[in-house]
Amino acid sequence: MNKKLAAALSGGAVLVLALSGCSDDSSDKTNDWAKSLCGDIGPQLKKINKANQQITAVAADGKPADIQKADSAAFQDLSEADAAIAADLKKAGPPPVDNGKTIQQDAITELTTNSKAYADLKKQVDALNVKDQQKFSEGLKSIGDNMKKINETAYKRLFSGDTGKALLNQDDCKVATVSPSPTATPTKA
Repeated sequence: MNKKLAAALSGGAVLVLALSGCSDDSSDKTNDWAKSLCGDIGPQLKKINKANQQITAVAADGKPADIQKADSAAFQDLSEADAAIAADLKKAGPPPVDNGKTIQQDAITELTTNSKAYADLKKQVDALNVKDQQKFSEGLKSIGDNMKKINETAYKRLFSGDTGKALLNQDDCKVATVSPSPTATPTKA
C-alpha cells in the first residue's frame, strides 16, 4: 500500500478524531437530539474506526493479497456504516438549530453518496491483480486518490456549529482512534 492511501485514510479519521474532542454545552433540545442520534450511531462510528485501523494494519508489510482482503472488508464496513448513519440521521429528524433541516438533508445526501463511493472502492480493490506488483501498486494509488476525495467533504456541516458542539458532548459519539501512519509499498507475494 502506498503513502497516498494511508494519507487519504487520515482524512477519514477526521470525523472520528473530531468526535473524540470536547465542547461547550448548547441548548437542551439540541443536546437531547444529539444524545438520541449518538446513541444510534455510536456503533457505526466504532465500525468506521475499526475499518480505518484494519486498512492500516496490513499496509506496512502486508502482501498484496492480504492488503486486498483487508481493504475490501474495510471498504464494505465503511459503506455499511455511512448508510446506517444516514438512516439514523433521517430517523432522528433535523437538529433543532437554524437551518437544521438543510444540515440534516445535506448530511444524509453526503453519507449516501459516500456509502456508494466506498462500495465502488470495494469493487475496485477486489478487481486488483495481486500477482502483478506494479499494477497492484498503481491500482492502490488510484484507490487512495479516490478515497481522499470521499473524505474531503465527509460530515463537515453536521459536526460544526451548535449541532457539532452537541454531538461532541455525547459519550456515544466519542471514539478513540489511531491515526494512520505513512506506509511502505507492499512486498511481493
